[in-house]
Amino acid sequence: QVQLVESGGGSVQAGGSLRLSCAASGYTVSRYCMGWFRQVPGKEREGVAVIEGDSSTSYADSMKGRFTISKDNAKNTLYLQMNSLKPEDTAMYYCAAGEFGGLVWYLGCRFGYWGQGTQVTVSS
Repeated sequence: QVQLVESGGGSVQAGGSLRLSCAASGYTVSRYCMGWFRQVPGKEREGVAVIEGDSSTSYADSMKGRFTISKDNAKNTLYLQMNSLKPEDTAMYYCAAGEFGGLVWYLGCRFGYWGQGTQVTVSS
């Protein structure tokens, strides 16, 4: 059974930083794609970043230069370093793991496993 558990969310002022973590069990983060998504109530889920099995990375345009996705294969954990945070970054952030038959496609990967989310709130 795949479990993805996010942590590291919280409240921060604009310009600040947060580091999100996603601990995976029942799934090897080095195997395929891992990604971060975010969602604001009443809006569609938005892709943030993807890291592939070979550790190549891709980002949504609005996150380039501010966010960094990475993973620690030994710890089986995914990370998202978020710098220069803006109030519009406020959202629930979700970790996702790739699955070849996954229903969500983003930046060349299919995702089929999801965490419960961690809230990020950025105040101005």
